[in-house]
Amino acid sequence: MASGFAQWGNDLYTGRRSYDVVGRRRRFYVVSGLLVLLSLVLLVRPGLNPGIDFRGGSQFTVSGVADLDQQLAVETVQSVSPDEVPRVATVGGRSLRIQTSQLAASEVTEVTAALAEAFDVPEEDVTSEYIGPAWGQDVSQKALTGLGVFLVLVMLAMTFYFRNWRMAAAAIIALFHDLILTVGIYAAVGWEVTPATVIGFLTILAYSIYDTVVVFDKVRENTADTLDQTRFTYGERANLAVNQTLVRSINTSVVALLPVLSILVVGAFILGAGTLRDIALSLFVGMLVGTYSSIFLATPLEVSLREREPRIREHTAKVLAQRAGTAAADGGAGEPALAGAPRATAALRPGGHQGQAAQPRRKSR
Repeated sequence: MASGFAQWGNDLYTGRRSYDVVGRRRRFYVVSGLLVLLSLVLLVRPGLNPGIDFRGGSQFTVSGVADLDQQLAVETVQSVSPDEVPRVATVGGRSLRIQTSQLAASEVTEVTAALAEAFDVPEEDVTSEYIGPAWGQDVSQKALTGLGVFLVLVMLAMTFYFRNWRMAAAAIIALFHDLILTVGIYAAVGWEVTPATVIGFLTILAYSIYDTVVVFDKVRENTADTLDQTRFTYGERANLAVNQTLVRSINTSVVALLPVLSILVVGAFILGAGTLRDIALSLFVGMLVGTYSSIFLATPLEVSLREREPRIREHTAKVLAQRAGTAAADGGAGEPALAGAPRATAALRPGGHQGQAAQPRRKSR
């Protein structure tokens, strides 16, 4: 199996095998557009579930509990404050966390005593604290500021590095795509948005950009001399770059996702640690979506932007016209030289070199 995967990767790199990602980019645009639309709908309904750090309120932690009955905790709080709808979560193996809206000092005392009695623990094992929303609002504001600064710096750095603003624009669009999908999935799951979640959202931005830059670096290498030849279009050479980096993207993603998945499983289902769960979910979804966008969205977007340039558009038309003329002269016997076409995958080699499979067949006289 390992040898087969290695051979598959080698075939992708040499061009013997190819997937026409760039040529079929409209399909991926539609898929991404629908996913973004669905995520936006989820952000409206049911919407994000802000944690107590963002909405403020009172929090009780009952330690050393023998019976982790969450409904009992709800009924106990409502026996003191009937209109209250508490949020109860298991923390670890023997603790419960109960969050409510802001309660008066007398209500906090009554709830503490009631929880101690209901779960048969000393009152010292029931801790209470008030969390104001100001801190969460400050975190949100600073996160948005950091996001804005990050995007500006990334745009400038990529424009300077690649000497082409279109690659930077495609990367930023893919970045917003990743962020919206991650937040949408978080809204669908319904887990609380905590400061750890915000940290996870900001972390996936760097991962998404990193993966996209690796693919774009190969695109730049393959397309450096595109206008100096008339065998392949810009899009075909960019498609080869996507195929050459496909295995690397898969391997990097698997290596990164496995430990994050472990943290997610341990945090959510074994330890019940909210912080681990919150940051792991955002990282897992963000990395998965970032891998998809770097392959199926970023490079196709860059090609769409580059093909709007007059010289690239003229070169593409020239290559296609010459290819059509060759095919007509051969009486239809010549094979298409598209890098993404199934019958021409051996035609394009790394760096744009032409292999034997690219030679047109001539009619015998």
